[in-house]
Amino acid sequence: MLKHVTFLGGFALAASVATNCAAQDASTVVVTVNGTGITLGEMIIARGQLPQQYSQFPDDVLFQGVMDQLIQQQLLADALDNVPARVDYAMANERRSLIAGEMIDELTESAITDDVVRAAYEAKFASAEPQTEYNASHLLVETEEEAVAAIARINDGEAFSNVARDVSTGPTGPNGGNLGWFGAGQMVPEFEQTVMALEVGEVSDPVKTQFGWHVVTLLETRNQEIPAFDTVRQELFAEAQEVAIQAKLADLTDAADIDRPEPGAIDPALLTNFELLGQ
Repeated sequence: MLKHVTFLGGFALAASVATNCAAQDASTVVVTVNGTGITLGEMIIARGQLPQQYSQFPDDVLFQGVMDQLIQQQLLADALDNVPARVDYAMANERRSLIAGEMIDELTESAITDDVVRAAYEAKFASAEPQTEYNASHLLVETEEEAVAAIARINDGEAFSNVARDVSTGPTGPNGGNLGWFGAGQMVPEFEQTVMALEVGEVSDPVKTQFGWHVVTLLETRNQEIPAFDTVRQELFAEAQEVAIQAKLADLTDAADIDRPEPGAIDPALLTNFELLGQ
């Protein structure tokens, strides 16, 4: 969070920075606090970690605010006489995570090209047939007798939705039993088979599943078209990235010397014992 942003100081400092920008790089020390230099690179990282809403501020204001923030952090850090061991453990984890992230970025850049993503699309969808989707309603009751009674009411002219609201114990009962659109594999087998066998407008016989007894009516069907490449590009990219990462990890694991503890050598409950980190 930015604190004590000085507008006038920000403008003056920004002007000075602009004058000398040709000689500056990430290692340039911007400000020194009690002998500790804070570099431009550290400020860039801190700026990148700010919430998106800070983008509305002018560069000079952000520059001053980030610098003030890091100065304050350094002052507070210098004032602490005994640094707890947990800080070192946290820094070790953070460094490991950051470097692993850099490796993932490098792997992604080299392995996941547009051609790879396009090939994944072709493999997944080139020979795919449009899939049928179903829009159905149902009512759920505890016994077959209750299901038969509900069917009788529907056959006598009551609207399916009204009967469902009246008797259904399922979560869709209040909205007339409507399930919305779904495709193959999204419902339990007995229910799915019943829906697929119905004609539009037809009401099923009682159907038993693990949830109870259902009565189903098919409202309409449609074909789910094969998605355009651009609509699934990010999904395919993520899938290809995960495959590449897991393959790399498998290779690294096979080549690594990993000495794991024997079962029971360390009590798993110790993971919650923060007293071990010291004061």
